[in-house]
Amino acid sequence: MAAKFTMHPERIAYFEAAGWRAYYDRKWLKMVWLIVRLCQEQFRIPFPMSLFAAYYTARASAAWVPVDHDERKVLNYLRKFYGVARRYAGLQFDVRRVAALELRYFEVHRRLSGQPEKEEFLQSLVDLHCALFGLTPEQARESAQWRLQAATTVDRITSKSSSDIEGDWAKLEDDLRRGYRSIAQERQKREPVSTN
Repeated sequence: MAAKFTMHPERIAYFEAAGWRAYYDRKWLKMVWLIVRLCQEQFRIPFPMSLFAAYYTARASAAWVPVDHDERKVLNYLRKFYGVARRYAGLQFDVRRVAALELRYFEVHRRLSGQPEKEEFLQSLVDLHCALFGLTPEQARESAQWRLQAATTVDRITSKSSSDIEGDWAKLEDDLRRGYRSIAQERQKREPVSTN
């Protein structure tokens, strides 16, 4: 049985930001190792199951890279990943729905990269955070805004329009940290107060 969900925003943000960097540098083995650590930290997936979870999400990410990717293949790996995550995280979510929302996030991020209008992107993140973390849209909006900022920063780095790449990677990690802090705070508000 899964334990109660807990979150350590600083560690999750570190592993996720480093994983994004490895992804965009196409350092797949490093990315898998970072995702193993992220799976252990974010979803409490124990070793060796964290290896399987990391493999599934790395395969989903690699399958997504080509513009003419096989969407069913990406979705299949996302479902496998979220199936493992749900088993250990202490979260109750619909695996198929969360995988579909993650794929939507991938698609909207790619399509709106470099565009000034980001409302559809923001909404995709609100929907994902609601479904994954059990939040209302109002509760999920702040975390979605921080993640949107992180995605905008990574777009600036990968489009080679950044004038401070190291500073932008640090900003991206900070934005992720703030987003995860918001999720942790909102979930804590939902927890019943112990009277013991």
